[in-house]
Amino acid sequence: MRIDVIGAGLAGCECAMQIADRGFEVNLIEMKPLKKSPAHHSDGFAELVCSNSLKSNDVNTAGGLLKEELRLLGSHVIECADKTSVPAGGALAVDRDLFSKAVTDKVMSYKNIRVIHKIAEREEGDITVFATGPLTDEALMGRVAELARNEFLHFFDAAAPIVAFDSIDLSKTFTSSRYGKGSDDYINCPMNKEEFEAFWQALVSAETAHVKDFEENMVFEGCMPVEVMAKRGKDTIRFGPLKPVGLTDPATGKRPWAVLQLRKENNFNTMYNLVGFQTHLTFPEQRRVFRMIPALAEAEFVRYGVMHKNTYINSPDLLDKNFALKHNQNIYFAGQISGVEGYVESIASGLTAGISVAMRLSGRPVPDFSSATIIGALGRYVSSAESKYFQPMNANFGILEGLGYDERDKQKKKSLLAARSLDEIRRVYQSLK
Repeated sequence: MRIDVIGAGLAGCECAMQIADRGFEVNLIEMKPLKKSPAHHSDGFAELVCSNSLKSNDVNTAGGLLKEELRLLGSHVIECADKTSVPAGGALAVDRDLFSKAVTDKVMSYKNIRVIHKIAEREEGDITVFATGPLTDEALMGRVAELARNEFLHFFDAAAPIVAFDSIDLSKTFTSSRYGKGSDDYINCPMNKEEFEAFWQALVSAETAHVKDFEENMVFEGCMPVEVMAKRGKDTIRFGPLKPVGLTDPATGKRPWAVLQLRKENNFNTMYNLVGFQTHLTFPEQRRVFRMIPALAEAEFVRYGVMHKNTYINSPDLLDKNFALKHNQNIYFAGQISGVEGYVESIASGLTAGISVAMRLSGRPVPDFSSATIIGALGRYVSSAESKYFQPMNANFGILEGLGYDERDKQKKKSLLAARSLDEIRRVYQSLK
């Protein structure tokens, strides 16, 4: 029995390790370093191409609850993220290089995972998991198109720039947390009204890079380029990535007009990410416009923001809730190509597919992740949403099965949903032993 997992990203690595954990040999096929997609730069596995943040750790948020579900189920990729985390308030952010190395080392430590570096053109195994990401190589895309019956959709995704820490003018920043809650893990770069309006004017009139087939209405809302957001009105980014709410500048004793936050990129404190500043401005325009923020007047950009097209299959017509093809149960899709959106959501889909493959081969029932869990609700969404209007989905409480009664206290409702979900996950975990 040959089992192939194609793609050593977040979903593929998690999937391969879950299969290997249960005693099966698995081939992990990865085209790097022979070839890289336009969004990838390193040779390591599980490369984070956009933000280094995996979002909130609070179990009373959907993202935090999903991570806790994965921890309870023994997710190796989340374990690596926890071990390589950098301070980010209540969020789980990682040193992306150390994280990739940790995942790569973990995968390579398995004696029953065979890593094959090649450019795949089709499935070769008896069971194949396509975890090829939203930028699947053209050599394989023809076969994927056949399997997906040419039912493809796409959107455009963007990444924020990263600047060198020693190029930030710290005399024009402060590090207090919002409302004085939590630790001071973000560098705040304030702007007064005049500085902000000049910045906004430059931003909305700046030159953008040409991206083939780009249309503004095909941008995923969670990664909208800051210049696209700014064109919706001055206050749009002041209530978005530049919101000053809950922050007081010690230099003035007042709330700034606007604030850009910088988040640590690595544990060496040498690089910082411009939070919420996904962009597809040209590189010279990124330098010109973003340096109008006083603290970044001399900023050195160690990575510019980029934009790329993300392709995913029309999953409701094609996949079941365990990410297997409805018309061919020996083929699975996992990660962003399956229609989940986000790092942790991709990990969850890889875990679900991997456990499902292993349990099926063991002659045991595949896991029944109910829609009372985020993992189960994501599987239900990609397999049963309205296909005509299908779009990628992040974890959120809206996709969870309701409590069965109207609980008007929102925080209490989230707490109850989280507690129920974790109880369900513990039940599933016991069934997998």
